[in-house]
Amino acid sequence: METDLADIDSTLPPRRNGGLVLKLLAIVAGAFAFAFALVPLYDALCAATGFNGKTSQQGKLGVGGISSASDAPSRIDFARTVTVEFTGTVMPGLPWEMRPLTTSLDLHPGELHQARFLVHNSSDKAIVGQAVPSVSPGQAAQHFEKLDCFCFSQQTLAPGETKELPLTFIVKPEIDEKIRTVTLSYAFFNVDGQKTAPKERE
Repeated sequence: METDLADIDSTLPPRRNGGLVLKLLAIVAGAFAFAFALVPLYDALCAATGFNGKTSQQGKLGVGGISSASDAPSRIDFARTVTVEFTGTVMPGLPWEMRPLTTSLDLHPGELHQARFLVHNSSDKAIVGQAVPSVSPGQAAQHFEKLDCFCFSQQTLAPGETKELPLTFIVKPEIDEKIRTVTLSYAFFNVDGQKTAPKERE
């Protein structure tokens, strides 16, 4: 007696793929979480070692992100002069213009200095941007200390707005004596994908 295949299938228990689907979703979610975690871990490594020109951010900050007096360098090396050059660029997708108001400074290691950058939103909408610093040569990065920097937080520019953004920094006396010129570069990128940004806090 022949048995119909449809009859056999009807007698089998229903396939349960729900558990497999949940496991696969969990794996995908874990992969995404791991990928996002790599970014801050990489930044922390670069900040600690100066790898890839990442600059260190002052860990002991006072009010407003300014280093307290106890964090100031203990000495200034007046016997040496280091030239610090400043450059700025805007990444694709951010309709801003950026340029340093101070293109270069000759300073003694250990001296406190300030530089300013000018940014302009050329679009018709408010946009949030984030600046990422880089120092070259790379071995100088760990001796370039930013005490106050616009790169510590996101910047919001209204349509057509122009801002001056300050940077307060020290080139530490421990920098290699062979290094005579240090270049600090900033790259601004779009944080919110050109969506309308919330109003900036006062």
